[in-house]
Amino acid sequence: MTNDADLRSRRASSFGTAATTYTEHRPGYPEAAVAWALEPVAGRGTLDVLDLGAGTGLLTQDLLRAGARVTAVEPDEQMLAELRRRLPNVPAYSGSAEEIPLSDGSVDAVLAGQAFHWFDQDRALPEIARVLRPGGVVAGLWNTYDDQVPWVVELGRLAPIYVGREGKLTMVGHPAYEPVKAIEFAHAMPRTAKSLTATLATHSSILVLPQAEQERLLLNVRAYLDGHPETGDGRTFDFPLVTIAERAIRR
Repeated sequence: MTNDADLRSRRASSFGTAATTYTEHRPGYPEAAVAWALEPVAGRGTLDVLDLGAGTGLLTQDLLRAGARVTAVEPDEQMLAELRRRLPNVPAYSGSAEEIPLSDGSVDAVLAGQAFHWFDQDRALPEIARVLRPGGVVAGLWNTYDDQVPWVVELGRLAPIYVGREGKLTMVGHPAYEPVKAIEFAHAMPRTAKSLTATLATHSSILVLPQAEQERLLLNVRAYLDGHPETGDGRTFDFPLVTIAERAIRR
């Protein structure tokens, strides 16, 4: 029987098999959420920012739009290759939150999009503090599905995806940082029944399932979406999201 640690490891390393699809179907982050994450260092001029666990570069793009100089670090070689293909001018390195391939005090901010929960924070938080300049900020951003919308809640019953807010911080406290602060932002992405089904297929909880089980589950999801008045008839709709942001300032 697969234990929890084995399953977590498989899920954490599952995204590379869907790198191109991940890029196409996963949402970026609201401009306001990125601005809030960077707010403690906003007065420093052009910021040096590390996108940690950068995946295929969705948050990297948002940071570039915010005017930052961005360096990306990602452990999965397939995801990293997709990031380099899409954003060839961004310095991008193989590495992890626990072993960051940057020098001491080299960045103003470290951001992680949809990744902080995979980190070993006992090792990662001191390592992040090492590469941050004094007064720098570490922040995690997560897009989650809005549990205030009934049809989204029902979708969460059909597929093993997380819907809603846990009500507790993901980032743990650490002596190197001020207390963690958190905030939520409304977000949405235009989808059709077809493209939303493809989005769900990029979740690690589905990627680790046997192929036949994946296909059966996604067929049920597509049938539900096609038959629902808000998502059927081939229409494009705004899929409601909530972006959760957490940040802590390096002492």
